[in-house]
Amino acid sequence: MKFQPQASHFIDGAYVEDTDGAAIDVIYPATGEVIARLHSATPAIVEQALNSAKSAQAAWAAMSGTERGRVLRRAADIMRKRNYDLSVLETHDTGKPIQETTVADATSGADALEYFGGLAGSLTGEHIPLGGGDFVYTIREALGVCVGIGAWNYPTQIACWKGAPALACGNTMVFKPSETTPLSALKVAEILIEAGAPKGVYNVIQGYGDVGAALVTDARVAKVSLTGSVPTGRRVYAAAAEGMKHVTMELGGKSPMIVFDDADVENAVSGAILGNFYSSGQVCSNGTRVFVQKGIKEAFLKRLSERLANAKIGDPMDEDVSFGPMVSENQMKIALGYIEKGKSEGARLVYGGARLDGDGFYMQPTVFADVTDDMTIAREEIFGPVMSVLDFDTEAEVMARANDTEFGLAAGVFTSDLTRAHRVVAGFEAGTCYINTYNLAPVEAPFGGSKMSGVGRENSKLAINHFSEMKTVYVSMNDVEAPY
Repeated sequence: MKFQPQASHFIDGAYVEDTDGAAIDVIYPATGEVIARLHSATPAIVEQALNSAKSAQAAWAAMSGTERGRVLRRAADIMRKRNYDLSVLETHDTGKPIQETTVADATSGADALEYFGGLAGSLTGEHIPLGGGDFVYTIREALGVCVGIGAWNYPTQIACWKGAPALACGNTMVFKPSETTPLSALKVAEILIEAGAPKGVYNVIQGYGDVGAALVTDARVAKVSLTGSVPTGRRVYAAAAEGMKHVTMELGGKSPMIVFDDADVENAVSGAILGNFYSSGQVCSNGTRVFVQKGIKEAFLKRLSERLANAKIGDPMDEDVSFGPMVSENQMKIALGYIEKGKSEGARLVYGGARLDGDGFYMQPTVFADVTDDMTIAREEIFGPVMSVLDFDTEAEVMARANDTEFGLAAGVFTSDLTRAHRVVAGFEAGTCYINTYNLAPVEAPFGGSKMSGVGRENSKLAINHFSEMKTVYVSMNDVEAPY
């Protein structure tokens, strides 16, 4: 087993194993082959991880922000130096093409470590002068032990997006990756120790839902940050609320992408490809409802089909391959099931629509046209390479339809009229919006959703507020008066 780690968990600066935990098989999506076997955390492992994080937190928080930032920046340098090896691991963990993982995964994680490492020394409170010489000052404090629960589509990135701001603020973390992609986060933990993080500051334990539940409900945990589906988010949010814990929820979406008839068709098609087929469609912010104004509908569909014919599907370790397998057989079956629903409900299949022969969990990029708002494929998140193209006539009409969803993660517009572009994004009920591009997520910018798509923001300076709190200190320079 080429990708077998030293052990299943990384706690207190070292690998730890407990084979009493349920087996977790790591399956390479390109072949269906088991490439590693790990074990879910037992109660003893959960306890060990939380104790380690709790014990390490006070000393880590007592370090200066500059010192903590130095550790994070060193980790970013190590991650960049090992980008290819980490990308190979990510490809085998997820099935994403090496062409993609070398530019979008460990690199994004390194960006987060560098960005929050740079911010760490600047995290201060403020002085607030009051009348009569009194004043208030504030102290930014760490929350304590944070729990991160990751999704399977970007395991390295998510481990860093949650870990970097948490550690910059002086928290410690126990991170549970998805059981589907458990390998990459272990390397993040290794690299942080190598960069000088004290033992216990960043711990990784594996597990199914019961492990996540044990972490979320533990009294030692001050903060929970989840990336996952809306149903999972509901459960985790409710459990965290019982303990009045801080939360960040980055959940799913059914995001609209609006293409007006004055848009550059080539750019709009590129945006639609990035917003539907990157990572084989397994991206939470994907613009899977593509509203195309009727004047350019056929030109858009024609060019989209031509471009999709150029996708190279195959071995994700081949650097020429641009479209890989689904992450798992189950996820592929879910997506194929939605394709059958699209056909049965009357959508017109324009491209793809089938599983590919051979090993692994491959299916074609798929496009439906003549989709209506009430069809299942236009209402529910598929999390696979299935695009719905919907017609529209007017801006007012399409805005009402675009916002008619319980989700609010992302939205995009393609038009040459920038006045309209800004008007449209102002009207979107979504947390992350795009004009004439799609699905870019630089660490400097906030990322997150509204409505059922989540609570809070990841990345940017806003993330600092989600991993710290302010203590207010009132200082009196005068005698104290009382009514009696």
